[in-house]
Amino acid sequence: GPLSERPLMEVRLGELHTWISTCDFSPQGLLRTVQKAWNSYYAKYINVRRGGPAGISMLLTGYCVLSYSWNYQHLSKNAFLGSL
Repeated sequence: GPLSERPLMEVRLGELHTWISTCDFSPQGLLRTVQKAWNSYYAKYINVRRGGPAGISMLLTGYCVLSYSWNYQHLSKNAFLGSL
């Protein structure tokens, strides 16, 4: 299909710049992208017939890692570069 409709994992490295330039970076475009990603995640890991705890545990692990990185300054880029 057209380059603008391909998912990121199907874009070749040489086509990456062109693919990024076709993306919609407006607030509505970013909102649509986040909604599409959430719907895809929900359909694959949460809303399944015989699913296990993988979807919820991935979500909780991501939250824990993100909150840890926000709360501890030694993980920030500026603190890391200052220590070199």
